[in-house]
Amino acid sequence: MSAKETPSKSKSGYISHGIASQNRKARFDYKILSTIEAGIVLKGVEVKSLRLGRATLTEAWAGERDGELYLFNAYIPEYQGGVLSRFDVRGARKLLVKSRELDQLFGAIKRDGATVVPLDIHFNPRGLAKVTLGIAEGRQKHDKRHAVAARDWQRDKARLLRNK
Repeated sequence: MSAKETPSKSKSGYISHGIASQNRKARFDYKILSTIEAGIVLKGVEVKSLRLGRATLTEAWAGERDGELYLFNAYIPEYQGGVLSRFDVRGARKLLVKSRELDQLFGAIKRDGATVVPLDIHFNPRGLAKVTLGIAEGRQKHDKRHAVAARDWQRDKARLLRNK
């Protein structure tokens, strides 16, 4: 495992760097064509809640609003640390990407009918929250069965080679 995959928690239980939330279902439901890392605009209490690792990306998606990229339907619960700041737990959050990457994303959506799916929210080594976005195509039911069979075969093959 790399440093990006293993969250580093301090004594207080906060994630200083590493993955805060993952969307494991996205890799099963979609075929990921490419990935882009984007910054995310958050309020202070949202960052505190993320550092506790309590966010959910299962039903989240990214899309265009007023020519900019936003993350929709990502669940970041309210921070319970005595702060009275209220925010919309499923509100739209602006994503920060370079203009070239933004054009690539919008082009893929319009031209290919692709979907932009958030794969994870993580903290980089500098402590900034980032979102890994995947440009994806949806899988049919038979494709999902094929993916499960291939994954099971890889697991069995590794087990046979290990025991040999």
